[in-house]
Amino acid sequence: MSTPTQARTSARRSAVQALYQWQLTGADLSEIERQFIEEHGLGNADVAYFNELLHQIPQKLDEIDAALAQFVDRSIASIDPVERAILRIGAYELLFHPELPYRVVLNEGINLAKGFGAAQSHKYVNGILDKIAHAKRTVEIQAGRAKG
Repeated sequence: MSTPTQARTSARRSAVQALYQWQLTGADLSEIERQFIEEHGLGNADVAYFNELLHQIPQKLDEIDAALAQFVDRSIASIDPVERAILRIGAYELLFHPELPYRVVLNEGINLAKGFGAAQSHKYVNGILDKIAHAKRTVEIQAGRAKG
């Protein structure tokens, strides 16, 4: 039995793969969703959250990529597609899910990069998401420092 946290982690893992496929092929999101559910199965994943990530990230892509563009060292298009998918998930969560603690978002991004990305990509992902968190979650970060 998986916990809600584990189900969200599984949803993110599947979303990285699905978004990667979307970025490379430009295939219809509903078709990618169907394929993932039928062919790959989502196991213990939070299916609703997987669907949200798969559909909302492309829908809010301009806003997400604008947040990323402030802190990346190259064009969004030239970022490795796996890292790009992970960064977009993390940026989406930082921008549109304020109920998720920023440290959770960063940790999930780091773990996704360790699992799917190149050898040192987790450091790059962490650096970019941390900068977005500091820009977009200032109150939360300052509150955490005051407690600490």
